[in-house]
Amino acid sequence: MEHRQLGRSGLRVSRLALGTMTWGLDTDADEAAEQLSLFHEAGGTLIDTADVYQDGHSEQILGELLNTQLPRDEIVLATKAVARRKPGPFGGGASRGALLTALDGSLRRLQVDHLDLWQLHAWDAAVPLDETLAAVDTAVTSGRVRYAGVSNYAGWQLATAATHQNSQPTRTPLIATQVEYSLLERGIEREVTAAAQHHGIGLLAWAPLGRGVLTGKYRNTTPADSRGATSHLASYVEHHRNERAARIVQAVLTAAEGLGTAPAHVALAWVRDRPGVTAPIVGARTTTQLKTALAADELTLPPAIRAALDDISAPDKSYPERNPAQP
Repeated sequence: MEHRQLGRSGLRVSRLALGTMTWGLDTDADEAAEQLSLFHEAGGTLIDTADVYQDGHSEQILGELLNTQLPRDEIVLATKAVARRKPGPFGGGASRGALLTALDGSLRRLQVDHLDLWQLHAWDAAVPLDETLAAVDTAVTSGRVRYAGVSNYAGWQLATAATHQNSQPTRTPLIATQVEYSLLERGIEREVTAAAQHHGIGLLAWAPLGRGVLTGKYRNTTPADSRGATSHLASYVEHHRNERAARIVQAVLTAAEGLGTAPAHVALAWVRDRPGVTAPIVGARTTTQLKTALAADELTLPPAIRAALDDISAPDKSYPERNPAQP
């Protein structure tokens, strides 16, 4: 698998990342072990989790597997903090105390002494930005974190945080932003993409298959064994089931048929090669789904097909993204 630089840093990661949001919920420990082996054998290195996934159980499963199955120095380990996991002053949020408490908890569950990438899971307007980013600096200078990033930040939030960190040579630069990005969700192109590229920040795309909708399996019904049929993820999938999505899915199916490949391959290849994207994050529920995703690494979309997909999925633009009238 090809590897890419993550942002304007020396960290190289596989151009497809393994997500673990379903581990400990829809994916048990045995299935997770199979996924991890398959991903590693394919040349994958970037594994992403979060302290809030199944209240830390996802991290625990990954920690056990890293302790027994793979050499630590052969993977790039990424997790997140900020989301509230429990009541109390240190149970969530981006305060110094909450972040450093969350970091210690993640390290304990993952059974490691450091993280390769630590990400702020969301913007916290209740905490001064300097306090949040100073905690990130502490995490790095203490040796518990190697690189830092953010997730789900709006364009102005990303630019503000990056400018703050770049204003002094002693601050820890942000090298990654994790955002939802797919043919069904291109809103980041309005501002986030430009902010990331300007500040040398790599994009990690979550839900690159449109929460599963771009595979085409939800066209006419909801399969009984799918995420959309579960009580805990039905609304997650339903978000992208509408008339606009149906047109885009049909275009993906047409492209896949013409190329003799799977719809998931087309959708993943489109995201993977978008400007600024370092890696899509695939959160496969089963090993079979992961095998399908990994096979997309061999596909490069022809320019004509990419242009057609760009056109049918183009996001609406408003001022000032669209070209304003000249004075």
